[in-house]
Order: sequence, then C-alpha cells, then structure tokens
Amino acid sequence: MTKTGRSATRRQVLAGTGALGVGIAFSGALSELFTGTAEAQNLGHDGYGPLVPDPKGLLDLPEGFSYRVLSRQGDELRSGEGKVPSNHDGMAAFAGRAGRVHLVRNHENRADGKIPVPAVEGLTYDPAGKGGCTALTLDCRNRVLSERVAIAGTAVNCAGGPTPWGTWLTCEETEDKAGTNGYTKDHGFIFEVDPVDPRRTGAVPLTAMGRFQHEAIAVDPRRGVVYETEDAFEKPFGLFYRFLPERPLGGRGSLRAGGRLQAMRVPGVPDLSTIQDIGAEFDRIEWVDVPDPQAARTPIRFQDFGSRGITHAQKLEGCYWGGRSVYFVSSFAHRSDGSAADHYGQVWRYDPDRRRLTLVIVFGPDTDIQLPGESPDNICLAPSGGLMVCEDGGGAQHVYGVTRRGEVYAVARNRQDIGTPEEPEWGEFAGVTFSPDGDTMYVNCYSPGTTFAVTGPWRR
Repeated sequence: MTKTGRSATRRQVLAGTGALGVGIAFSGALSELFTGTAEAQNLGHDGYGPLVPDPKGLLDLPEGFSYRVLSRQGDELRSGEGKVPSNHDGMAAFAGRAGRVHLVRNHENRADGKIPVPAVEGLTYDPAGKGGCTALTLDCRNRVLSERVAIAGTAVNCAGGPTPWGTWLTCEETEDKAGTNGYTKDHGFIFEVDPVDPRRTGAVPLTAMGRFQHEAIAVDPRRGVVYETEDAFEKPFGLFYRFLPERPLGGRGSLRAGGRLQAMRVPGVPDLSTIQDIGAEFDRIEWVDVPDPQAARTPIRFQDFGSRGITHAQKLEGCYWGGRSVYFVSSFAHRSDGSAADHYGQVWRYDPDRRRLTLVIVFGPDTDIQLPGESPDNICLAPSGGLMVCEDGGGAQHVYGVTRRGEVYAVARNRQDIGTPEEPEWGEFAGVTFSPDGDTMYVNCYSPGTTFAVTGPWRR
C-alpha cells in the first residue's frame, strides 16, 4: 500500500493500452462481475455527479451523499486499551446480529510506526511489533458501539481478505526476521482475525501459507483454495501463490492445520509486465510447489523453481474472488525499477476450472488530470454493479467507480492535506468495502488514519 518506488509524475490517466481515449479498457471476461441492476449499470461517465467541496475539509462527495467519521488515529479506543493506531489500510465488513456491522481494519505500522497498535494480553504476537488490526462494531445507523484491538504485535499489516466463514486474514507485508528492527520473532505471515471475538483466533501465524511480503488474499468459496499476492519492492518481484489447505473450508482455525503452498508459472512468460494486450489468454497455467515456504534462508521469490523458472510481476496488490474466478492487481511496472516493461496498472483473471489466465484490464497514460491516475490498489465490487478502485499514486487521491462500459467516475476525494503550502500532499485511500446490505461504503484514509462511512443513493 505504501508508495515505495512510485515515480514523480503521477497524473497519468486510466485508458486502454494503445488507445488515445480516456477511460479503462475492458475485455468481456469481466461481465460476470457487474451484477447490479440495469439502471445502475447504465451510469454514465459522470457517475453520481461532480464532487462537492466539503466545508469541513475532509472528504468531497457527490451531491446527495454524506459521510460519518467513525474513527481517527490518535483518538482513544472505546475499549480503553489505548489510542487508535495510525496507518489505516485494508479492511472488510461483516454482517452482525440485529443489523450490526463488524469492521476489521489493518494498521500498516512498521518498527517506526507513529501510533502502534496497543499490546493486549492474549492478542499480541511479538511485543516489538507495532502493527495489527482493530475491530469496530456499528449499529444499523453506522454509530460506533465498540472499538478494540483485534490483533497486535504484528508488522506492516497491509491488506488481506475475508474468508467464507466470516473471518479476516490479515497479511504482513515484510520479510523481517527476529533480530531485525528489534523484532523478537520472524515476520511475514498471515494471521486469522475473528471480527466478533478476536480472542477466538488469538495471534497465531499461519506459517504454512508462506513467509513473504504478503499483500492480499482471496478464497475460492467452492474449493477452499486461498490465493495470495506478494508485493515485493525490488527485483526479483513478487509471485502469485495458491495455498491448498489440508482442511479446505473447515471454518475458523482450520487453516492452522497446514497445507501446500505453490507459485504460479505462466509457460513462456517470466514477467507479467510484458503482456499488454487486453484479452490475452494463457492456458495450462502451472502451479509449482514452493521449495521452502518459511524462507528460512532465502526469500521465496529468490528460490530455485527449476530450469523453467517462475513468473514474477511488480507490485502485486489487490486480490478478490468474483464469479468463478480470482482477480489480482499489478499496480504498476517500471523498467527503471527492473521490470521487463512499463504499465500503469493491470487486473488479471485466473479461472481455476480452465486453468486459464486472462489480462482483463489495463491502465494507461493520457493527459486529462480530471480523471484517475495510475496505480490501482484496493478494488471491490460495488452495489451499482461495477468496481470501486482506490487510487494510490501522487497528487489528489480519489476513490473511483468504473461502470460496465468501462467509464470512470469520481466517488470521493481526500481533502486532508498532509503536505506543505508549497508542496501539498494527500494520503491514499485504502480498504474500500461495502456493508452487507450495500447501503454504506466504508473506506480508510491511510494518513492521517481516518475511517469513513459513506451513505447515499448507491443503487440509484
């Protein structure tokens, strides 16, 4: 989620590869994602209308929409356990009883994190870790009923994903081992968090799922296979993984039983950045066992995967399940960083039934600064039948909607300036998700850490 490696020119626009027109280019493979009403799917490029400046200077929204600030870094947690931690990142919403909603929110704190997740007995993995998750419970009107620590003592909790049995898998985006940055335990794991009662899951690393710079996960709800992205910061770049659990779909705690970790090999494609044509398909995708999932001596992406190698990609970030496929995001690729080719963002679709990988979205440059920049990050499905995309570049930061026709419209703009009068700066958005009934969009501002609940005519 961080902007490590971002270039200085950040106002490129989403467009089809090779096309001069603005917008996002789609292939037909995305049709299964657009499940909203026909009326909602017919939103034009103006979406819900222009953004209205917020007199409070926090969040600009279209007319008819409003927000509630649920939580801000530095405030006191309602549990009394300490202060709300900084660096709000990945998040998911879960249905509760009597219309309640449970939010689980990551905090991407490193060893020098501003406000650490408070250490709580029974929920702390490594006392030296400053990352973790907090959990909020909301009533049917988005009023905060409780806010507490869900897991502590982890590091660089970036994204993750929900499970079919209603828990959150939080991912550490680091490979630091014990003795590095003061840590007393190895880091780079996935942890399971129960949004209702975090003590039922505790602070137990799911070691069989690999130790690497995790970003996000998605679970196949039919097979129980867990797909994982790796956001490695330098070459060789990250891999796309799948985890085959010993107890697939076994419910809370079942992933602790272990399983087999594999990495994706696209025959003849060592670097996904070289593929630029929307709709490009690759059949007979191979999955290769990871030699040492614990990376005891060598990071996984450096390990020997045989004479045919393995497939890498820069900035593998968002990951989610839609229809019968898993989708994952490469936020950007730059030759200057070591990638084989340049791009401003890709979304890939893997169909496990056909063992087929398809490039379904390409983000590209243009000149209209009123439309979104490069570096897509968190992506979620919207009740209007399209996608919501968190922008993670430079300059003004937005949440954008994308219609079925590939038209882009602004949903929200962060107004919290954390820069200087000479060089203004706005924190990225992260963790976009919707309430189970689709009436509220929840989203985080990374810095200053702020969690918003946005209501309005989402199904207009």
